[in-house]
Amino acid sequence: MKKLLAIILISMLSIDVFACTSAIFTGKCTKDGRPLMWKNRDTGELNNRLEHFKGKKYDFVGLVNSPSKGGEVWAGSNEAGFCIMNTASYNLAIPEEKDLQDGEGSVMFKALGICRTLKDFEKFLDTIKKPLAVEANFGVIDAEGGAAYYEVNTRTWKKFDANDSKLAPEGYLIWTNYSRSGKVDQGMGYVRWGNATDIVEKAYKEGVKFTPEWIMENLSRSFYHSILKADLRNSDIAEKTNGWFIDQDFIPRKSTSAISIFQGVAKGEKAKHTIFWCGMGYGPLAVLVPVFMTHTKLIPATLAKGSSISNDKKNKNSNNCFVCDRVLELKKEIFPIKRGNGNKYFHFSKLYNPQGTGYSQQLQKTEQAILEKSAAAIETLWNGDFDEKKHKRFNSEIDEILTAAYNNLK
Repeated sequence: MKKLLAIILISMLSIDVFACTSAIFTGKCTKDGRPLMWKNRDTGELNNRLEHFKGKKYDFVGLVNSPSKGGEVWAGSNEAGFCIMNTASYNLAIPEEKDLQDGEGSVMFKALGICRTLKDFEKFLDTIKKPLAVEANFGVIDAEGGAAYYEVNTRTWKKFDANDSKLAPEGYLIWTNYSRSGKVDQGMGYVRWGNATDIVEKAYKEGVKFTPEWIMENLSRSFYHSILKADLRNSDIAEKTNGWFIDQDFIPRKSTSAISIFQGVAKGEKAKHTIFWCGMGYGPLAVLVPVFMTHTKLIPATLAKGSSISNDKKNKNSNNCFVCDRVLELKKEIFPIKRGNGNKYFHFSKLYNPQGTGYSQQLQKTEQAILEKSAAAIETLWNGDFDEKKHKRFNSEIDEILTAAYNNLK
């Protein structure tokens, strides 16, 4: 135990913040043959929400910072089935242009408004004015089965195709905060890449076919550490440390603001049947909710600006969404220490404990209820009978479940 804690304390010396963990799963390895794309967003702006936009060609739904300056999204899907997300890269910069940064949100906003396919995105990257303020890995899926990562800096890009059997023989790719085409052994997120890779490889070998709920539960809420070879959720390590642990190199971190999982369509299906699954806030305190692209303007109120169903007047008049506000309040109990290095520690037993009373354990029951209700709605969607009236009714029911769950947590 002393040796384990020594390793952890040494690891605290190098913390990579404002990053992301992501993966693309082609239909080859998913349960229903539809592609999935996942992003665990880590950022300095923890107030996030969903918003509808009318692009030059296509309407779309994007994940935005609540104090948004406009013209940026940090993951999103449009009505044509084009979905995009990114992870920051820290080894792609051209030295003389290394100060050009943080333009990824603008690139994704523009792409969602005009792109339908991967080819459209590639043309967009070729023709957009350079230099870009970008050093990132963009993940993209489309309604024609396209799925790829694009490593992009201020002037160039390189594609990594998830449908390439040599590059991705099992049908999936995992990216964090370094680029394969970048400077060797530089960048960040190597431990988180190891975490996600170990988890996915093990599941794949056991015959798991991936789903949005599997990704949320086994990746976005994972406390497995690939260097320590330990999993806080499946051991008594945290209990031996008085219910506390160090927030270092897990997939969910203090800087996690939202989870996006895009579920594409199978060949021959309508592009507007694409689903944007969103877990708003810190993964262990978030609940997975489907947002349907069949009517892009219809976003659950609890995930949108100033929830109209909230009893909190402050929330109604703010740019924030109900769920994110509630998660951030709960998160204060998970990361309560402010002085010194205290912000590097988290109260794990508030999330998971042997008594089953942790916040995550309570909220998983809520998520299961939403998943069961969603299954019937998705079946209706795929049958072509999910009209606007049914969509509004579904969102209303989901909002009621979420509001009651977060307001009644103990």
